[in-house]
Amino acid sequence: MIKNQFSKQAPDEGALPRYDLGPGGRTPRLALVANLHGNELNGMFVLARLAAFLKSIESGEQDGLRLRERVVIIPTMHDANLPIAAIPRRERSGVMERRHHNPGRTMLETVATLTRTAYYRVDLHSTAPEIEEMPQVRLYAPSDDERASACLFGLPAVIERPAIDDAASGLVRAWRAHGGENFVIHAGQAGNLQTGHCETLFRALAAFLDRTGIVSGLRPVDDDEDLRYFGLQQVMTVAAEQSGLFASGLEVGCWVRTGEVLGQIYDSLTGGIQAEVVAPVAGLLASLRRQPLLQPGDLVARLLTPAAAVQRRSARLGERHGRWASRRA
Repeated sequence: MIKNQFSKQAPDEGALPRYDLGPGGRTPRLALVANLHGNELNGMFVLARLAAFLKSIESGEQDGLRLRERVVIIPTMHDANLPIAAIPRRERSGVMERRHHNPGRTMLETVATLTRTAYYRVDLHSTAPEIEEMPQVRLYAPSDDERASACLFGLPAVIERPAIDDAASGLVRAWRAHGGENFVIHAGQAGNLQTGHCETLFRALAAFLDRTGIVSGLRPVDDDEDLRYFGLQQVMTVAAEQSGLFASGLEVGCWVRTGEVLGQIYDSLTGGIQAEVVAPVAGLLASLRRQPLLQPGDLVARLLTPAAAVQRRSARLGERHGRWASRRA
């Protein structure tokens, strides 16, 4: 059983805040990045806690646990004034030139450079302040290996999207050019720290570390839900048809029936109910609007429809990774 740890471990002074943990001299096996836009607090908090936990393993404070592979963790990348000392020497001239002409991309390029050699790369997201999302893995034009590895997080949904999807972050686009396996995990709501989602994310990352053999001895509780795969055609969006104040008592991650009420739209002046927003299909409530102010066309919810979804237990698909880890032992 894993006991979550948190402490204020200071990253290297004068550089992009990051942790480089595990056996030195090896290529990183895993890179974890969060807080792409400066308001994605759930991912930043979880990676800070995870870094502290792995640091305690590395220092021998966790009996029976061993950090067997190198892990790079960047809890936040929101720093527009990154010193050039943080950039590998061979990359500096090109980055300095691009910084002068397009400073907004400098941080993204630096993070991509620091993490591109890792085999597994994970970008943690809280997409928008208006929308809360259940913890979910997103893959962009994935390989079969990525499909199998996505199950190792033990989250309830894996959503496949095309490579050219506008929702793909610039970091994921940069990673794709370097092979390996790339994952985006969405959870929660930007601008808020939601401890329930944070605990789910921490457990998911710990499960991944265990099942890939990066950390040995964790033995997390195997309480994964049956996960489902969803293609882009199985994502149903529900948009507002009128303005008003939207309110809902539902929690993301629940299953809803066709016709079930997702929430009500109230008149902002009288307080009366103008309309009910209902589920057009049965499905998993993956995203739900938390910003009450509505205009026609605004996103209210996303439902993942179960038609043709493939159910698999993530633990079963960890066998391939377990064999790889035993060969490395």
